[in-house]
Amino acid sequence: MKNKKDQRALFKQIINYLISGGVYFWTGYLVFFIADKELHFSLWWSKLTANLIGWTVNYLLQRYWVFNHQDLKKHRVKVTFRYITITLIDFVLDYLIVYELKNNGLTPYVGQFVSAGFFTVWNYYWYKLWVFSKKYKKGK
Repeated sequence: MKNKKDQRALFKQIINYLISGGVYFWTGYLVFFIADKELHFSLWWSKLTANLIGWTVNYLLQRYWVFNHQDLKKHRVKVTFRYITITLIDFVLDYLIVYELKNNGLTPYVGQFVSAGFFTVWNYYWYKLWVFSKKYKKGK
């Protein structure tokens, strides 16, 4: 870090990321619970429904609050494509984590927390370094 101002900015970004991630997690968790327990969807459809709603909330928070910088406006298509790409990879990994934990006797509701722990770190780096990267400023 160059200076205290950069350190504070990074700290603020991480706090905002964790808050928005919490909103995403609890939105998805609630939708998953309703789809699973109330609507009796299969694990696949419960996870997919929860993630579709959660992804929308997450994208808006990450793009316009956590990693917001002016140059992203010029790269909407690229940013959106990258977000969709990492999100699809995340969905497959998340489903496999929860599915395997469920097959090994752990409730999918606990599996959601295990998966969220992994993705908290995983996605921060992908979002910061690739999806919402400040490298867009350099025309990349």
